[in-house]
Amino acid sequence: MEPILHVFREEPIVPFALLLVVILTVPILFERLRLPGLVGLLVAGVVLGPNGLQLLQKESETMKLLSDIGLVYLMFVAGLEVDIEQFRKTKHRSAGFGTFTFLVPLIMGTIVGRVFNFDWNASILIGSLFASHTLLAYPIVSRLGVVGNEAVTVTIGATIFTDVGALLVLAVCVGIHGGDFTVVKLLTLFGSLIVYSAVILFGFDWAGREFFRRTGQEEGNQFLFVLLALFLASLGAQLIGVEKIVGAFLAGLAVNDVVGEGQVKEKVVFVGSVLFIPIFFVDMGLLIDIPAFIKTLSSIWLTLAIVVGLIGSKFLAALLAKFVYRYNWREMLVMWSLSLPQVAATLAATLVGYRVGLLTEEVLNSVIVLMLVTATLGPLITSQFAPGLIVTEAEPLESDKTRLDGEKASASHPFTVVVPVYNPQTEKYLMEMAALLARHEAGRIVPLAITTTNAQMDAPQMEAAFQRSEMLLERATELAGELGVKTEPLLRLDDDIARGISRASREQKASLIVMGWGKRTGFRARLFGNVIDSVLWASHCPVVVTRLLDSPMNFHRILVPVENLTGQGTQPLRFAKILADSNQAQVTLLHVCNARTSAAKVAWTRSQLSLLASKWAPETNFEIEVIKHENVAQAILNTARSFDLIVLRSLRYRTAGGLEVSDITTQLVQHLTCSVVLLGEPQRTTTGVLLPKPSPRVANDNVLT
Repeated sequence: MEPILHVFREEPIVPFALLLVVILTVPILFERLRLPGLVGLLVAGVVLGPNGLQLLQKESETMKLLSDIGLVYLMFVAGLEVDIEQFRKTKHRSAGFGTFTFLVPLIMGTIVGRVFNFDWNASILIGSLFASHTLLAYPIVSRLGVVGNEAVTVTIGATIFTDVGALLVLAVCVGIHGGDFTVVKLLTLFGSLIVYSAVILFGFDWAGREFFRRTGQEEGNQFLFVLLALFLASLGAQLIGVEKIVGAFLAGLAVNDVVGEGQVKEKVVFVGSVLFIPIFFVDMGLLIDIPAFIKTLSSIWLTLAIVVGLIGSKFLAALLAKFVYRYNWREMLVMWSLSLPQVAATLAATLVGYRVGLLTEEVLNSVIVLMLVTATLGPLITSQFAPGLIVTEAEPLESDKTRLDGEKASASHPFTVVVPVYNPQTEKYLMEMAALLARHEAGRIVPLAITTTNAQMDAPQMEAAFQRSEMLLERATELAGELGVKTEPLLRLDDDIARGISRASREQKASLIVMGWGKRTGFRARLFGNVIDSVLWASHCPVVVTRLLDSPMNFHRILVPVENLTGQGTQPLRFAKILADSNQAQVTLLHVCNARTSAAKVAWTRSQLSLLASKWAPETNFEIEVIKHENVAQAILNTARSFDLIVLRSLRYRTAGGLEVSDITTQLVQHLTCSVVLLGEPQRTTTGVLLPKPSPRVANDNVLT
């Protein structure tokens, strides 16, 4: 046994393997118990750490390295997830609310620190922990379609001010704590921070744009560039004497515009959120001493002061914004709830302060309690009050003048459906679906076959691939002719199938892309994606992904689950309307509400959905069904059993500072037994329809997994 024990204690790969097992299994188990997966990671750290089974040691080089990477990655993703576009829309009011929700909690936290006999430096640092916030409830306002409400947009933009301000306070407090700190050194630190921040924010942004422009589609190199920016910025922060998390957050802001919402960002967030960030939370668990934690809770006054002080100060900041900018009470409560959760920046700054000896173990334990309370309370309040927010529509809701792709009808821009053909077994149903859409919009179909390039153009494989593509296009043309739709087949030679589809669709001015189902499995597929994922990311127009078990001509009962019918959320309804007009089908709109919803609220929801549906599709007969159920996915699955087709939206939810949120559509497509249509929209229009369940681990998959 001794050699085995020696391997477990000394071999650095053992703790890494153990961490992978924890990350893979523990959050899933806790979520099945209806507990946050984040709690599971903390508990695993306690159980496996020095105060438990002693299988993981916080002093080991492996844990230090992985935890440090997770720490800077957490702050980097927090910066990367800041919505710069939303900030630009209301930058002045975002600056105003950012000032309120930074200064008021900062003062409150400082008072709490002084009341409990911390010195001024530690008290101000405690105040800075109050000042930041994590947009944990963003997926809720996104799927409700109320991100366009000014109060929501202002709160999102304020994140930049609160997080940057809190991290700068941290840098100064840690610097002062280092001792022998004079006014000259303080001014030197401020000057260094200003120069350093300018170099990171403007220099990295310029370098990123140049690198991405020169590398084109080389996503691997672009991914490495983003990681290099993260670690260079972290190293630079340490060189000027501030904490590396400051540099990590600034690096995230710097490359924010460069990476946009493409696949490079997805890969960066994926690597962090499924590996390094969970390791950071396990390491947080290693720091928890259960007897000391219980003692902290038993002498509850510090914990209570921190929790109540934070909640009260954030409320007061939102109240100030209400009076200054004349928001209504509902908007004020949503601003409060969005700025309430304390996860990313708060935990990172707390750990730094604890490591340098500025904060005590009691503060660390109290902040962990604060995180659990606010991460639960914030999204709960948001889900309660956000549905009633009003969003000003840019255009009136007139569906009769717009097409499925949202464009105005125009003779110079005919409705064009691009259909990539590859599988002869699914080609017939794909062409029938495309024909229904094109015929309804008086448009055309472009069957598209992509042949990938070879180093030698005269290679036998190239000739065979050309012949196969020509056969597929010939068959597609015959099918379209039988269906009475204009067809213009296109054979394209390209170095990548997904890029070929996206480029050809753009060249043909496609209004819609109709593709067959493409399942994705395994780690490599999760990391590098598949053809459909790549098309969804790159496409300029909506993408219809289908899993058709029968001919579209035979769809007579169509189910459309909806949360709201505002803006882009009407796409599934429009799509179902076209099929209903073609097949005289019955369309059912399904809304799932909380099991505790009152009968009056159910009746109001039904009437609103009926009113909005009649406005969007006045000549279509819709059935409205409102179900009370605790599990949205299960309610939809139960209802879908009696339908021929279900129409869903395919979208990626924004992560909450690196902590991922689940997508109910992902759960649905794995268990549905009827035909499925997934409507994927260009990334610039992503807003939600189905209710996401907040979770600290479940992957924010595209529904095509």
